[in-house]
Amino acid sequence: MIRINLLPFRAARRKENIRRQVSVFVLLIIFFILSLTYYTLSINKKIISVKADISNVKQQIRLYRQKANRVTDINKKLKIMKKKLDIVKDLQAKRREPLILLNKMSKIVVPKRMWLTSLKTDNTHVKIKGIAFDNKTVADFMTRLEASSLFISVDLKNLRMKNFGKTMQMKKFEIICMKTGLKTDKNKKSEK
Repeated sequence: MIRINLLPFRAARRKENIRRQVSVFVLLIIFFILSLTYYTLSINKKIISVKADISNVKQQIRLYRQKANRVTDINKKLKIMKKKLDIVKDLQAKRREPLILLNKMSKIVVPKRMWLTSLKTDNTHVKIKGIAFDNKTVADFMTRLEASSLFISVDLKNLRMKNFGKTMQMKKFEIICMKTGLKTDKNKKSEK
């Protein structure tokens, strides 16, 4: 009987199986390293893209913040300008008021019986000082003031006798009146 030694063949086969397993293991490690490298590169690419987007957004925020600051400055200036325009309109509306007041007062005064010495006005009141021959003239003047459309209430604050020279005695008076709006046709036309 011939004996064939199959051991070297089995040993060679075993060595080949070990080489094959080692090569598969090395190939798996190389594939794993390559896939990790690809994944890392793609993540880095996304990180760079996101950082670029963030810097673009920050730049746009700075730009829009500057524009918003400009808009708030312009709004502040507009408010100031509106206040100034309102003041100018108010002054224009009130600039004729003293003229109208004096014109109407000259018609209300009792002619040749009294004289006005002082006329002071503010937003709501008019203070009238004057001299009259007698109490009746002052009463007539107050009645005319109440009948006019200029005043709401007329109050006599002070009435006393004043001597002019040795022979003449006159009444010195002070009246406070509450004003109404002094509007005329010219003012109404200018407001339109």
